Amino acid sequence: MKVMIVVTHLLGTGHLSRALTLGRAFADAGHKVTAVSGGMPAPQLNCSGVSVISLPPLRSDGTNFTRLLTADGESADADYLQSRATALVQAVQNLQPDVLITELFPFGRRSLRDEFLAMLAAAHSLPARPVILGSVRDILAPPSKPLKAVQADEIISRFYDGVLVHSDPQIAPLEISWPVSEALASRLHYTGFVAPDAPAPHPQTVGENEILVSAGGGSVGQPIFLAAIEAARMIPDKRWRILVGGQDAATRISNLAELAVECPVILEPVRPDFRQMLPLAAASVSMCGYNTAMDLLQTGTPSVLVPFDDGKEVEQTLRAKYLAGLPAFEVVSSADLNGKSLANAVRVVLARGRRSPALEGFDGAKRSVEIATEIYEAGQ
Repeated sequence: MKVMIVVTHLLGTGHLSRALTLGRAFADAGHKVTAVSGGMPAPQLNCSGVSVISLPPLRSDGTNFTRLLTADGESADADYLQSRATALVQAVQNLQPDVLITELFPFGRRSLRDEFLAMLAAAHSLPARPVILGSVRDILAPPSKPLKAVQADEIISRFYDGVLVHSDPQIAPLEISWPVSEALASRLHYTGFVAPDAPAPHPQTVGENEILVSAGGGSVGQPIFLAAIEAARMIPDKRWRILVGGQDAATRISNLAELAVECPVILEPVRPDFRQMLPLAAASVSMCGYNTAMDLLQTGTPSVLVPFDDGKEVEQTLRAKYLAGLPAFEVVSSADLNGKSLANAVRVVLARGRRSPALEGFDGAKRSVEIATEIYEAGQ
């Protein structure tokens, strides 16, 4: 099959990372995969086996997802947005995929509704209409108004054959965060969690016995980094490694370095071998995005979670709640975050020791391939 996955990450890189994991699973099964990415470049992510088409890139203005910026930080005007829609339509017409997957839309990315709808209409006009599937994580940003859920249902009914929910319904059913109508429920396919294979320990033992501090690949996490520097002064017998993401990483690292003088801290940009560092780390300090949660479960690393909650975001807080009941997870809210509270939480998880790595339930990418193949073959 020819598979096309469309994804635009606007703040962090989690959506793109999960889409690429899904794409690699299709490629491993012998399918030809193209990912169409509409966010900022993320060269640290693994694109092996997946062809990538880049649209004119966008990012959000912080957590204001209604104000979209170009790579230069300018507001994206109508012509810029139209160029993206045109490129998306051309991509689907040129590739003529057998399976078309949209990451998050129509449950999110409503500010990009016009380009998605143009592409979906073009897909329905192809000589052989592809199987069209949505792809969503375990927890969504709940709709701020009931109408948004109704509109999502209408789009799914009009264009989609199903929705892949990358979760275990016994742990995190979609109803936790989204009103699931009877019509929507009939189209949901739970896949289990989507994650790469559990990482092997770093061959050069990078990260061994360190406190590994991360905040994803976007330009967020500054309060965590500032608190980590203060916490490192209180736990000086451990080395703290702070991984800084975003296009402005170099500037942020320089500013943080001024605060970390005579502190047991390493500051560096996000690294492609981050997952291999986790099995060796003494503890992890991070936000609670989907991909990070999967990494922590698979490695058993003692973990302090600081859920991202700017701009009324609740997704990570909901996810942290179901992780908090597991051994060696501590949660510190952003409102309570400071050097002392972070140091105390790190001491707690260090004392508890490592969890047993979770070994099952992470084959959601493989199951997604099976579901898409079953739907495609049923229509032949």
